Amino acid sequence: MRIRRRSFGDFVKAFFALVALAVLLVGVPGALATQIGWPLPDGVPSFDWLQQEITVHTFLNILTVIVWLAWAQFTACVLVEMKAALSGVGVPGRVPGAGPSQLLARQLVAALLLVGATAASFTPGLSQLGNSYDANQKPTVAAAQATPGLFAQQQEQASGAAAALAEQASHAAAHADAGGSTAQQGDTKFYRIQPPEGRHHDSLWEIAQRHLGDGRRYKEIFELNKDRVQPDGSKLSEASLIRPGWIMEMPGDARGGDLVEMPDEAPNVSPDVQQQISDYAQTGDHAQGAGAQGGSGHAQGAGAQGGGATQVSVPEQQRPAHDTGHQQATAVGAESDSSFGLPEALLTAPLLAAGLLGALGRRRRQALWQSAFGSVGGRRGMEPPTPTGDAQDVQDALLVGADPEGVRLLDRSLRGLAASLTEESRALPVVYAAWLSNGDLHLQLAQPAGKPPAPWQQGQDQTFWMLSRTDAERYEDVDTAAPYPGLVSLGTMDDSRLLLNLEAVPGIVSLSGREADRAAVFASVAAELATNGWSDRMTITLVGFCEDLTPLAPNRIRHLEDVEALVETMEAETRQRRGALGAAGHDSVLTGRTGPAQHTRWAPHLVLLAAQPSAEDAVKLAELAADAGRLGIGYLVGTETGDLPGAAWEMEITGQGKLLAPLLGLELDAQLLPAAQQRAVVELFVEADPERETDGPATTPPFLVDISEQGRPAVYARLVGPYEIIGLDNPDGERSARLHEALALLLLHREGVHPRVLSSALWPRGVTDDVRSALFDRLHDWLGAEPDGTPRLATDSSGRLTLAKTVVSDLDVLRSLYHEATQGRGADSRAVRGRLLTDALVLVRGPLLADRPEGRYRWLTHEIVDAQLPLLVADTGLALCEFHMEKNRAEKAIEALNAALRTAPADERLWHELLRATHSTGDTDRLTALATDLIGRSGARGLPPRTEALLDELLPTWRDAIAAVG
Repeated sequence: MRIRRRSFGDFVKAFFALVALAVLLVGVPGALATQIGWPLPDGVPSFDWLQQEITVHTFLNILTVIVWLAWAQFTACVLVEMKAALSGVGVPGRVPGAGPSQLLARQLVAALLLVGATAASFTPGLSQLGNSYDANQKPTVAAAQATPGLFAQQQEQASGAAAALAEQASHAAAHADAGGSTAQQGDTKFYRIQPPEGRHHDSLWEIAQRHLGDGRRYKEIFELNKDRVQPDGSKLSEASLIRPGWIMEMPGDARGGDLVEMPDEAPNVSPDVQQQISDYAQTGDHAQGAGAQGGSGHAQGAGAQGGGATQVSVPEQQRPAHDTGHQQATAVGAESDSSFGLPEALLTAPLLAAGLLGALGRRRRQALWQSAFGSVGGRRGMEPPTPTGDAQDVQDALLVGADPEGVRLLDRSLRGLAASLTEESRALPVVYAAWLSNGDLHLQLAQPAGKPPAPWQQGQDQTFWMLSRTDAERYEDVDTAAPYPGLVSLGTMDDSRLLLNLEAVPGIVSLSGREADRAAVFASVAAELATNGWSDRMTITLVGFCEDLTPLAPNRIRHLEDVEALVETMEAETRQRRGALGAAGHDSVLTGRTGPAQHTRWAPHLVLLAAQPSAEDAVKLAELAADAGRLGIGYLVGTETGDLPGAAWEMEITGQGKLLAPLLGLELDAQLLPAAQQRAVVELFVEADPERETDGPATTPPFLVDISEQGRPAVYARLVGPYEIIGLDNPDGERSARLHEALALLLLHREGVHPRVLSSALWPRGVTDDVRSALFDRLHDWLGAEPDGTPRLATDSSGRLTLAKTVVSDLDVLRSLYHEATQGRGADSRAVRGRLLTDALVLVRGPLLADRPEGRYRWLTHEIVDAQLPLLVADTGLALCEFHMEKNRAEKAIEALNAALRTAPADERLWHELLRATHSTGDTDRLTALATDLIGRSGARGLPPRTEALLDELLPTWRDAIAAVG
């Protein structure tokens, strides 16, 4: 266990923080008192004072009063932050109107107190053992051992960590014996979670506050109820996520009128609820003879997070009895694993979710562009199909769980490392694994490779290279091949994520466990490899599973029928790669990925074989894999027994989602893609396939507004161009930006937005439940209600937030006007069509949310609206141009096209029609000027072939004319 020591930098920060606090708290009032004095008058001023001339002295007195007030506010912030930091309890209270001041106070207090506290920092390959123990826990026997292999460290560190944990457990036991408040066996009560009528959703903190008198005791409630099946079939997986109708077992000292002490005799509880509570009571620890040892379950859970060089575990005889039954009943593919109704498997896989979300966005844009530019007989429409059911939940989970910034930093860091090594004429080192820990990247090398290039640093020993997040953010995009495209996420340990480099393993990686559990791991690995953002090209061969994953990446994924076909294919490819490396003079594919020798033939080929190979086939695979690491070929093979010839690394997936590799010292929370989520992901990609046949054009927008005079909205937001809202008072300055952003997201998703999606969009780095609930309440109050009392922000049957039809955006109106002009009343009336198209184009004031502040609206990168809006504006401009050209009104057509080009300047169709309309005026000089402008816009790429062909037709001498102009 590596403990973070206080460094010299910590003392320097603490010293400067002390100086800054002294200056701000003592120096400022001292300077004001000695240099300026008391600024307020000694007596009550008369009315003549209001008529006096404002002098410099008066201005300085006013300024001094403001400084005094600011000092008082900052002093209050320091006191609040100091109290919270020293007590270590709860979140610091907010000083009214002191956002930046309180943030500064918090940073200074934290820096000052840093030298008085010890903190354990994660080291790749080691578990973080600084877990807190509650008063209700009993001492636990902790055994630590050093493990050889990939993450081997010193035995001395392991024994020291175990001793520290044992000491911590003894303190916890002493505290419990001194008077802890945990209920004893059989001395518990029950509470049924109530619906959120007139208040926020309930939380364990609030329940503990009401019934135990202390919100901090929520952990006791969590320990009594975690992993127990609730009446709706779900389970409590996080201490803060509970749902109406759930039942909570409470400690014996709980008080309150809505508690049930004896379920069978409760007079005010319905028989159905009595039966539910009675059934729930029988699933607790005490019901199976483990009541007194309930605390050890948490100790086991804490120890289970350990791994790497230090393994902390509870002896088998001390494990709670109910664990065995739970292990047998739980499968990693269970479809009930969710959080707030969303699939938890994707919520906890940020890199996988980011890859899937990015690939899905590209697929939808491709379909949109093909619909706009390639269709002749009909349009599929501007809107992608709105997913429903499991597909909708999976899409929301991708939006919540994705970490595109993490993917971007990982990609830039790896490519930047390759570029730096190329500049130094050094080869890429062999990397076995990568750890992502709190934004820092640790690469674990197969062997020492010297000093890493700046800004990389050497890690815990010579086989680790480390790059901090701060240094990674300074990297820019470089034109170099992806050095380690075979990295793939396997799971997490504590707060760190392990990525294994499959193509670098010196042999086969075997995975044992039940078939369904193995399939969830294989599907996760295949999906991330197919869509990740840190690789260029690769081939992924799947055998024995996931035959429907091809839509995720048809150019990467291929399926083979059986192991015999795989062996035949890989024998041929192994020979080809050996010959290619020899002809190129490289010793491995890594050499071919640096310097001028970069070539796509060095892309990895990763084989995922879920079926158990026969003994003969296993030997053949072992022979092929013996030299696979050098050739850029990786093998992940499933096995039922765990005994596989040629397996360099052996792993096991358990029914509880743990990925175990004892020889490597690993015990991870596995990254999985269960069957239900796999099918839903594939459905999203199939629906977005641009080649998919449809029954007919689907051009109707998902939300149409009444565009007549009687349809005037109550709230009107202008999103196309600068953001403006009409019909609502502007909220206070501190919260205005976030409320505006939340409303914009809701307006762009009239089908509804999941609360988790909304909160993750507003707070990408996470937010507490109370802050999220407070924002929803403010948003609800800000939007107000209809005249009949109906709130304008409501929740539908699926729990998603929806807006009333009277809350409208200009984008909604633009879509409705275009639809009505082309498929509604305008289709049969030329006059109506012209008026509607003109009205639509008037709404266009620029790109979407043109004045959005820096750092906000980052969720727009996941949206397709940035591609939809230019196409919609272009279609409107083209339709209005056609309307005017029917009557030979070329100038009006040119005006409409120019208006559309301000929002869709890259749409080639608009330029073509502008060239035709200008040609119809007969003004050759004007056409030549337009061609010159178009060439200037095209840059080094030159004009598109179709545009050149059109110019040749309209102005055969355009090349000479433009050359003459210069």
